[in-house]
Amino acid sequence: MTKENFLTSTARITARITGRITGLGAYLPERILTNSDLEQMVDTTHEWIFTRSGIEERRIAAPDEFSSTMGTKAAQKALQYANLQPADVDAIIVSSMTPDYLCPSTAALIQHELGAKKACAIDIQAACSGFLYGLSIAKAWVESGTFQNILLIATEKNSAFVDYQDRSTCVLFGDGAGAAVIQKNGSGYSIDHVCLGADGEQSNLIVIPASGCRVPASQETIQARQHFLKMNGKEVFKHAVRQMESAAKECLEKTGVSQEAISWMVPHQANVRIMEAIAKRFDVPWERVFRTIQKYGNTSSSTVPIALAELDMEKMPKEHEKLLLFAFGGGLTWGAALLTKTLQ
Repeated sequence: MTKENFLTSTARITARITGRITGLGAYLPERILTNSDLEQMVDTTHEWIFTRSGIEERRIAAPDEFSSTMGTKAAQKALQYANLQPADVDAIIVSSMTPDYLCPSTAALIQHELGAKKACAIDIQAACSGFLYGLSIAKAWVESGTFQNILLIATEKNSAFVDYQDRSTCVLFGDGAGAAVIQKNGSGYSIDHVCLGADGEQSNLIVIPASGCRVPASQETIQARQHFLKMNGKEVFKHAVRQMESAAKECLEKTGVSQEAISWMVPHQANVRIMEAIAKRFDVPWERVFRTIQKYGNTSSSTVPIALAELDMEKMPKEHEKLLLFAFGGGLTWGAALLTKTLQ
């Protein structure tokens, strides 16, 4: 075999074993909390919120809706899309910074609710970057042959951890879930490459101070409202733009894909100003930056899969079109992924 034939054969084998997203689903609660509603709750205005974030409204889970129940509904849609039954699922990965419990895992609860009895189940926590972290794990599992059918779910009930007395954070967050089925073969989106990063030195910028073993729950922590999310928005903005841009460019460099080849950007829906800042650093038109922030707000790790599911349904990317996903969250964590639409 000549060197040229060997390389061609190797390329074909590599293409065949690239993990693929073969099913997508999203779930958003029915209740809508508008900026006008928030004007009645906290010292703010629609104009103040919209000009700073691009958010007009967000969804809020009902009292009997939890991260597990929302994640289950998104997963059911993704399984239907992929033409799979719960019994076909080998592994469930759940990304959530708002789990039902510290123990047991939300993944185990979803496994039970789905009836996916043969699936193993694991939670991961990388804040808003969690879906991309999970995508990297799922890609490795299917490409190594460890599992065949993986459910990756990002689900968040942020309203349970948002302080509605803090206008700097409560206006930003909403609830929702997104899910993806990852397999070795099939039509959908090939996961070409995933780049991840973290910086624990900046962990204080986005934090829920109490509830862990470092600051256990007490009457004092409750009175001090330490069980709610705290965030240094200005510092987060600077790190978010720099790190997401770096991860996205690394993804392109590792795959040899030019900026001009990107058909769609699917960013973490944290703040429209962050998205605008990153879009200006890439040769991608603003209308090709897919946005859901105006109607859902920041749903933490579920923003990317929710947006990806809506993009797939509304814009129906064509074969060979390339999608660039990126996210940033507490930890600090960040990541990017390059997908290619494929029909085989």
